[in-house]
Amino acid sequence: MALILLNCMGNEHNDYIKQQVHVKNPYLDTMEEDILYHFSLSTKTHNLPEMFGDIKFVCVGGSANRMKAFAQFMHHELKLPGLPEDIRDICEGTDRYCMYKVGPVLSISHGMGVPSISIMLHELIKLLHHAQCRDVVLFRLGTSGGIGLAPGTVVITDKAVDYSFRPQFEQVVLGKVITRSTELDEGVANELLQCSSELQNFPTVIGNTMCTHDFYEGQGRLDGALCSFSHEEKLEYLRKAYEAGVRNIEMESTVFAAMCRICGLKAAVVCVALLNRFDGDQITSPHDVLVEYQHRPQVLVSHFIKK
Repeated sequence: MALILLNCMGNEHNDYIKQQVHVKNPYLDTMEEDILYHFSLSTKTHNLPEMFGDIKFVCVGGSANRMKAFAQFMHHELKLPGLPEDIRDICEGTDRYCMYKVGPVLSISHGMGVPSISIMLHELIKLLHHAQCRDVVLFRLGTSGGIGLAPGTVVITDKAVDYSFRPQFEQVVLGKVITRSTELDEGVANELLQCSSELQNFPTVIGNTMCTHDFYEGQGRLDGALCSFSHEEKLEYLRKAYEAGVRNIEMESTVFAAMCRICGLKAAVVCVALLNRFDGDQITSPHDVLVEYQHRPQVLVSHFIKK
């Protein structure tokens, strides 16, 4: 695939500089040891280049069970030796996240919401840096609430936007708000859309994804423990989101896009819509249907990886 092939022209050293993982922290160079606490890994106790140096794709998702299932699925799809059931959780020393390595693919859970995925991304990006990985593409695989979409539709994110539909992420640092761009890689998104046309197993669209800090009031749901707005106000907000190009809502995309962008990583967000929020707030599809829906982003990204 053209987007991950090394550029064989020009100076090899310059190619490496352009394609390596960048960490934006000068203090890391002064540390004798970097403890990736929530992964139960360290630069002193683990040979990170040997363990992870061949990683080309990193796939992250909220659920630990789902990311284990994805790793087993990729093991089968890549026809690797051994049994998928024997894949070991690299982060078994902690209960915060799980991590599975399947050939050049890393599958990691990130929990729910911006704070949880942010912690994971800091340590993941440092891990890729310490392991001297190159040409890495990151994917967030997840579920979401659709806006004007049939349940089961897969959304490839064009822009990750905030509650006001702006393509930005606001991070509070030392009491000050820092605003970072959430632009994702257009080439990866377009190749994913091409892959979906080759599969033709489920509807797939490109659209903006709204990231909120809450599942209930923050997403305009009427069924939480608190509700400070009317049904009409909810629908008006969803209509404004739709007019702004938003096609789904989840809780991690802005920080994922911002951190990948600033560290020079190509990234994409691929989420399936479990319901159309214009029709209601609660997820009512049968369990087996939801399981099949949740598998759709995995199928699409696995097709991309195999190409």
